[in-house]
Amino acid sequence: MGVALALPVALLLLLTSLQGVSAGWESSARVTAYMKQDASLEQTRKLAGEIGSDGRVTELELVDKDQALAEFRASSGLDEALDYLEENPLPHTLLITPEENTRSADGVAALVTFIEGMDGVERVQVDLGWLQRLNAMTDLLARAIWALAILLAAAVVLVIGNTVRLSIESRRDEILVAKLVGGTDGFVRRPFLYTGAWFGLGGGVVAWILLQASLWWLSGPVERLAGLYRSDFSLNGLGVDGILALIIVAMLLGWLGAWVAVKRHLDDIEPGEIAGG
Repeated sequence: MGVALALPVALLLLLTSLQGVSAGWESSARVTAYMKQDASLEQTRKLAGEIGSDGRVTELELVDKDQALAEFRASSGLDEALDYLEENPLPHTLLITPEENTRSADGVAALVTFIEGMDGVERVQVDLGWLQRLNAMTDLLARAIWALAILLAAAVVLVIGNTVRLSIESRRDEILVAKLVGGTDGFVRRPFLYTGAWFGLGGGVVAWILLQASLWWLSGPVERLAGLYRSDFSLNGLGVDGILALIIVAMLLGWLGAWVAVKRHLDDIEPGEIAGG
């Protein structure tokens, strides 16, 4: 039961970590607008003012063609080759940082469409295709995890139900005597429901221990791998609220499994069996 509970929770924690990383990548999205080659610096500054006044833009930087060529010359090491150029082949460039509420795939796409329609803009570049594919994959993974969680929850209910059914069969005589002396179904049912809840509590604690052990075992390699790629990805464990939710859900599943078993098998045990025997 602990393994069945720990598996979907571990996958959900992994998914949450991936979504956190993708949200960080979204927040760092920047749009680059390349002006037409014949666009003047004055025209570019005017256009920069129009774009910068848009509420979806939080920061804008203008890189004129001379500055861009100087930076390229310094970083490329192609000084001699660039000296043969008759004119500067680089255009004026606008580096646009979207406002925080716009830093999503749909928001940036709308901003790109707006900038592309402005006079003097040759091309707008922003690489969000891979981010959209990542988000689609995480959505698919989320649905798969929830489907797996439902299947494993059903398995937990069946396991608890079978365990309680065996307990009912082993205490059949006690149940018959209790009913003979006037014990109600609720009175007879209550101990088995408590048993199911206790089984659920134990399974929840075992699941939490397995999760903590897995996180401790994997945290070192994951941090080293993230460091190699200069990523802030990390595996996040359950907080206090998450631990309480896990234990409560486990107890509810245990109680549900016990209730199903009691409902199916306890009603079949009637005092008339003694007289018939």
